[in-house]
Amino acid sequence: MSFRARLTLAAATAVAVAVALASGVVYLLVRDELRNEVDEGLRSRAATIAEIRLPLELSETGQFFLDIPPPPLGGAGGYLQLVDEAGRTARPRGAEIELPVSERVRLVAAGRSEPFLSDARVADVHIRVLTLQLGEGVALQLSRPLTEVDDALARVRKLLFLIGLAGIGLAAGLGLAVTRTALAPVRRLTEATEHVSETRDLERRIPSDGRDELSRLAASFNTMLEALADSARAQRQLVSDASHELRTPLTSLRTNIEVLARGQSMAPDERDRLLRDIVDQLAEMTALVAELVELARGDQRPLRPEDVRLDLVVADALERVRRNWPGVEFHAALEETTVDGTRATIERAVSNLLDNAAKWSPPGSRVEVSVREGQVVVRDRGPGIDDDDLPYVFDRFYRAPGARGMPGSGLGLAIVRQVAQAHGGDVVAENAEGGGTRLRLTLPTNGTP
Repeated sequence: MSFRARLTLAAATAVAVAVALASGVVYLLVRDELRNEVDEGLRSRAATIAEIRLPLELSETGQFFLDIPPPPLGGAGGYLQLVDEAGRTARPRGAEIELPVSERVRLVAAGRSEPFLSDARVADVHIRVLTLQLGEGVALQLSRPLTEVDDALARVRKLLFLIGLAGIGLAAGLGLAVTRTALAPVRRLTEATEHVSETRDLERRIPSDGRDELSRLAASFNTMLEALADSARAQRQLVSDASHELRTPLTSLRTNIEVLARGQSMAPDERDRLLRDIVDQLAEMTALVAELVELARGDQRPLRPEDVRLDLVVADALERVRRNWPGVEFHAALEETTVDGTRATIERAVSNLLDNAAKWSPPGSRVEVSVREGQVVVRDRGPGIDDDDLPYVFDRFYRAPGARGMPGSGLGLAIVRQVAQAHGGDVVAENAEGGGTRLRLTLPTNGTP
């Protein structure tokens, strides 16, 4: 069953329940009103009878009769009967129908019970009976038929049933129309997802002009498509850039290996130089592949962030970079700072910042490193960054003209930005006063949303 059919069925069911409850209430109100009219008529007639003295006559068999004409059971004045506390009855002469006498009726005659109204069926007639004390030791039973009331209630039941059926049918029709209109955005969303699944076209968008939940769902879906499209473009760009970057070292490596393979009479020093070049090119390719793998992990926020002592991470990274760059002096001012994230990725970003600063620092120069309130600041004494290059220093594979002769893949700072964004932070580059470059990596501290 489709979602639209389920909604229509739910609407029709809800209306059916509401109509049934309303019909039940209406039926009870009408029934009570009609029966109240009969009850009031019986009480009024009983009050009139109580004001007169009914003549009694004893028959040859000892049966008392009222010396009045026998009314029909369904007469407007009501069919009456007297009952004493022993259960003996007196009816109009010639009246053969006896109203039922119960123990409660005898108690009313004896004055030990309150008057009451009851229903009975006598001679196949549904009647309403009022029983009250008429005098000492005598109870009056006065009845009127409920035939007209029952007929009216039967007509009311039939009418309410027809109205209920019409209401349910109308609700089903309106529910179908309303659900068709209301679910139009869902239909468009379904069509868009099917289109994307079949064509892999991530440029499809759904109109989302309203402010209701379905419009918000469409907007979220559009946002998801945009994110997927951006990710796909980034992946294609990464593959393209990686292919381009790998082509040069692979070509050089292949050339050197071919020369080495053909060089049976090559001088030993020339052979050693080629082998060193091959080793360096392999190391460069290994570093490039490692950085590509790091970038391929994406910009997702860490799934299980933990408290990371940023100052200790920087201290560990400084020990390694001092061994790798013995000609550069590092000065550190590290304050205790705890951030939320994953230690391994943060450590990789910090190491890239320090390696970048060391690479651009002249021999014997100083690199200043500070940690404070979730921020790592690295300042070198190198040539700085041209203003035209500043907007692109964190782009993948971007290398300024002055850096193209230096080792590196152009991915180090791109990885720093990716780590910062994945942790909800940021990284900026600026030229420092007095020369050199200052890089600021900011990460959310413990407790920072």
